Amino acid sequence: MFRAARLFIGQILGAPRAVGAVLPSSRALGEAMVEPIDFAKARVIVEFGAGTGALTAAIVPHLTPQHRYLGIELNAAFVDHLRQEFPKLTFVAASVEDLDKILAEHGIEQIDAIICGLPWASLPLAVQERAFGHVSRFLVRDGLFITFAYLQGLVFPGARALRRRFDTIFSKVSRTRIIWGNVPPAFAYVCRK
Repeated sequence: MFRAARLFIGQILGAPRAVGAVLPSSRALGEAMVEPIDFAKARVIVEFGAGTGALTAAIVPHLTPQHRYLGIELNAAFVDHLRQEFPKLTFVAASVEDLDKILAEHGIEQIDAIICGLPWASLPLAVQERAFGHVSRFLVRDGLFITFAYLQGLVFPGARALRRRFDTIFSKVSRTRIIWGNVPPAFAYVCRK
């Protein structure tokens, strides 16, 4: 854990906009994000923005040999760390805007659940458009897309735009409770296709 925190801080000091967070997500936030997933039905799990593995650690206890997990992380140093921490899982150093190519390379045709740790507010709109186009295309009917938002970010126009985007793609959007112990406090959007 200390190694992950040191790596995270080093990466954020080098490229704060690329990391998009001040600290890794808390265990409580990870558990709140994983809770809505029915792992008996959801067999293909993809994680966007796996970072140093804070959300991955919440996913791992639910995985069985019947599950397929794929973690996508743009930061190569984080990917190296993830491969060491979770050697049985598959991670790729890539952008989610190339999800179609990534899935094809790994023989995945559909996704049952996406756990997302990406900093949507700091991503260019073109990247967001491509990423959500892929989510709409590859997420199965009744599949889940779960991402978090910081509580203080709700006042910004980007938060309202993200919510409008959710309403055009998903049939149902709800929110988890606020995780006050996360820094900063956060909640997750649970989006069902």
